[in-house]
Amino acid sequence: MPAFAWASAASTALKVASLNLCTDEYLLLLARPGEVASVSHLSRDPRESVLWRQARAHSANAGSLESALAVRPTLLLTMGGGGGRATALLARRLGIRVLDLSYPASIAEVERQTLTVAAALGERHRAAPLLRQLADLRRTAPSTALDAAFLGGGGLSLDPAALGAEWMRLAGLQQRALPGGRLTLETLATRPPRLLLRSDYRAGQWSRGAAWLRHPLVRRLEGRTVPVDGRAWTCAGLPMIAQVRRLRERVR
Repeated sequence: MPAFAWASAASTALKVASLNLCTDEYLLLLARPGEVASVSHLSRDPRESVLWRQARAHSANAGSLESALAVRPTLLLTMGGGGGRATALLARRLGIRVLDLSYPASIAEVERQTLTVAAALGERHRAAPLLRQLADLRRTAPSTALDAAFLGGGGLSLDPAALGAEWMRLAGLQQRALPGGRLTLETLATRPPRLLLRSDYRAGQWSRGAAWLRHPLVRRLEGRTVPVDGRAWTCAGLPMIAQVRRLRERVR
């Protein structure tokens, strides 16, 4: 191949930068290594991402277009506005395609976004293995659901209509409706859920929320508590497939 042809091919090669922890997940699970230009710095942090090992094979950005320009991306993945309209306008002016996803509100939307990102990478079929796994989870979902509640720092929980609660239902758990989306110590003392999914997100880091989880009332319920990897629940995207499988094993 002549040198000029090689240079032309290299200049048009797909190079994707993701500016958001949640779009990082799609990129790391769907792209070939040579297509990843950079991911957000959060994905390379073991405290934040279950995919940190894969992420550390790539350059990091600070979550802004400016911090990603050095790797010369041809496609930018963002979520929820990802830096705003000015970022999108500047990226397009520089010849960079922009795919701005909304924060998914359902597993069906996670599926659609998986296909959308795969299509943006040029091959929709890359989504097929992950979509088959999701279809299998639906096909084998338990017919009954156990009264349960997700438990984060300070008693923070989930709305029963939230994406995380939908993943819980695939594991055979029904997120209890709670006033203000929070488990109070009073509820834990008088009417605790049958099962508590306690997030271990940043469990080793002191905070008031983490201290709340060590309250005697909470610790008294350890027999009905299942620790879960809180990092996967931040985006509640594709890494939740593995979480659902683990939960099914624990609550079977």
